[in-house]
Amino acid sequence: MARYDGPIVDAHHHLWDLDLKRHPWLTDAASGIGALGDISYMRKNYLAPDYWADAAGQNVVATVCIEALWDRARDPVEETLWFEAAEKPGGLATRYVVYAKLDADDAERMVERQAEFPAVAGLRETVRWHPDPKKRWTDKPLLTDPDWRRGLKLLERHGLLLELLMNPYQSEDVAKLAFDFPDQVFVVDHCASPVDRDAEGLARWRAGLAAMAKAPNIAIKLSNYGAYDPDRSLDNLKATVLPIVEAFGPSRTLFGSDYPVARRSMSFADICERLKDMLEPFSADEQRAIFHDNAVRYYRIDTTSRQNEVQP
Repeated sequence: MARYDGPIVDAHHHLWDLDLKRHPWLTDAASGIGALGDISYMRKNYLAPDYWADAAGQNVVATVCIEALWDRARDPVEETLWFEAAEKPGGLATRYVVYAKLDADDAERMVERQAEFPAVAGLRETVRWHPDPKKRWTDKPLLTDPDWRRGLKLLERHGLLLELLMNPYQSEDVAKLAFDFPDQVFVVDHCASPVDRDAEGLARWRAGLAAMAKAPNIAIKLSNYGAYDPDRSLDNLKATVLPIVEAFGPSRTLFGSDYPVARRSMSFADICERLKDMLEPFSADEQRAIFHDNAVRYYRIDTTSRQNEVQP
């Protein structure tokens, strides 16, 4: 098949202004996220000019901006308001995925406030739970928590999807969640995070992909697919990407850069070009679905007015 050379929708990237001091995991020297290791390369502002410098030459026509762990002690709508006020040329941040604490007493009002913004397509929840406390990003297993599940019902009411940052240990719980909420759309981030690289861990990850793919209301992003193994040869990258596409099919697999987080592992151009190499055996329609059409569908994006727009 021909290699893809069409428009791209980047379904996963971040923006932040550290001068606002609203991202303690980035601005506080003693903070951070243990599972990410050294994040010093991210401790600087990442705004529209920075994104477009990274994405130059890749024919990105629209993007989805994902919440970036805005200070959880503050009102999460602050971040949405910042997205609204930020300069967003060239289709940048056409849609947002934001945050609301679904197990909070005021979850209903919080979701309502976020849903009032037309650009908000969904919420993201960090549900990462792992037997190793160093690989946990949350203080309890949210997927089975009754208060959190009660809050989840609010998203369907407002037509919002839910993105999940998870660990493969949770795949069965994610699948069960999707079957328990059949009208709710879920999107799994970052290749379902195959962080355990031994044979047992990779087998668990592959089995988890199969389990989640059985739920038709789960999609998955190939975001930051190069993060999990220092060997970034094409064959090794295929070992992450192709099992995902095979499990979920091209119609439920989405491209996302995860920039600037993914800069540690690959340049933006390499992320796009290597993925094009890996997907070349697929049909033209299947390649376009992964790079463009699925994001348009899941995030309700109109790119027709931007096809001839000059990027910054």
